[in-house]
Amino acid sequence: MTEQRFKSVFDIIGPTMIGPSSSHTAGACRIGKVVRTIFGEEPKKVEIYLYDSFAKTGLGHGTDIALVGGLLGMDPDDSRLASSLKLAYEHNMDVSFSMKKEKADHPNSVRLIVSNGKKTLNILGISIGGGSIQISELNGFKIHLSLGTPTLIIVHKDLPGMISKVSSILSQNEINIGTMTVTRVSKGDQAIMIIEVDQKPNKQILEELRQISKLESANFFE
Repeated sequence: MTEQRFKSVFDIIGPTMIGPSSSHTAGACRIGKVVRTIFGEEPKKVEIYLYDSFAKTGLGHGTDIALVGGLLGMDPDDSRLASSLKLAYEHNMDVSFSMKKEKADHPNSVRLIVSNGKKTLNILGISIGGGSIQISELNGFKIHLSLGTPTLIIVHKDLPGMISKVSSILSQNEINIGTMTVTRVSKGDQAIMIIEVDQKPNKQILEELRQISKLESANFFE
């Protein structure tokens, strides 16, 4: 019964997640994948809070499977997406959904709280339509991450010199920084750099960044 529901939703939205509402499917999947990327690994526990339109119609449009698929590292056109909840169970990922009654700033809003027993990440994401998304809150900090421009997301240990090491590599490779947002859980704990750049870094630059000691992950979005 459950498997049939997943298949029918996937048939409706199509393999590219265009479907009845790209904001509820493609956008949701992208939010999930961004959260996984910022977290730096596959989470063991996931709490998903759906607001407004997401809460009212999201499950019928496949928002649940899309969010979880993204958390598993899938793209919106991944053929495994319809089975994401089953795959999450097989990966021992504890996933829970809650429908919130209170109003959000945007009707397609979702809060994801992911953890692995040692660290926790709390993100508020918005699907603004056409598969485009925004991240508006990260661990209680208000941010504006649209991913509409080339963006690096770097997760690292909060240590002196980390910003300098990252910016030095970008400068040496003639990558200009447009804006940079830096936040941390607490002093000496996990920290995150969100860097909007003018040029797309190639794989070699990303690998160079990943070689920095105490840097957990470096990923690029556009």
